[in-house]
Amino acid sequence: MPDTTALTKSTDVPAEAQTPAATDAGPAPGKPRSLWSDAWHDLRRNPLFLISMVLILVLAVMAIFPGLFTSASPRDANLAEHYLQHPKWGNFFAPDWLGYDVQGRSIYARVVYGARASITVGVVVTIAVTLTGLVIGMLAGYFGGWLDTILSRITDVFFGVPFIVGAMVILTTFEERSVWVVILSMAFLGWTSIARVARGSVITIKQADYVVAAKALGASTTRILTRHILPNAIAPVIVVATIALGGYIAAEATLSFLGIGLAEPTVSWGIDVSTAKDQLRNAPYVLVIPSVMVSITVLSFLMFGDAVRNALDPKMR
Repeated sequence: MPDTTALTKSTDVPAEAQTPAATDAGPAPGKPRSLWSDAWHDLRRNPLFLISMVLILVLAVMAIFPGLFTSASPRDANLAEHYLQHPKWGNFFAPDWLGYDVQGRSIYARVVYGARASITVGVVVTIAVTLTGLVIGMLAGYFGGWLDTILSRITDVFFGVPFIVGAMVILTTFEERSVWVVILSMAFLGWTSIARVARGSVITIKQADYVVAAKALGASTTRILTRHILPNAIAPVIVVATIALGGYIAAEATLSFLGIGLAEPTVSWGIDVSTAKDQLRNAPYVLVIPSVMVSITVLSFLMFGDAVRNALDPKMR
């Protein structure tokens, strides 16, 4: 009679113990992540990105809905009662929380409403220079030849003009310097860096096998540029654009401080810094508070750009 003890013991063993190879190997590998999903996976775990996103969201809400933060008007002035009135730090978010300026206006209200002009200039200029630089860089890098030579020399000419000096020259020709005038003057000069980055990326990508195959299959130039080259060349452009955004906000504040950028009645942090520079000894808070807001905003976008660069650049990992 055969011994059935071994057979019985083998059937009593749990199924997962009978197949150790399956459990040791772990789950089957999933589909590889793309560049963007891999970048988002890293960004969600980056404290620098999370902190900068929170600050940017608060500033964006402040710029779009300033009434959520204060009911005071940034243009209401009362020299008789509020001239250089010191801050009342315990009265949080009240009109007199951060004191009043030389014209008796609430500094807190001007800080809240000043976010709109600075962020609008920074974001719109960044979008404009990104689109302009991307188109010029793609055309120069893809077609090459005489078109590349002409566009590259034009880019070099604009690149050789100092940004602040060139913006000052352009803005002095306008009698009324509104937000859109400042945006156009800055966008007119700021596209060169993105054009160079886009050109270099396109020159590298157009030699890839999938681009050569698309040409061999008879794909149109528009389809190759939009479906094959643009999605693969836009990552370094986005990195440069996000870092440059903070620089454009700082440039707007600098031009307004010099009296050549935005002008009254527009509410701007740069204008407030300019009007408060003579009160540094008597009431330093009038100068320090809008300056701190400019610094926080620029730092937020710079941290955001650094985090995006680290996530999209494999060499930074």
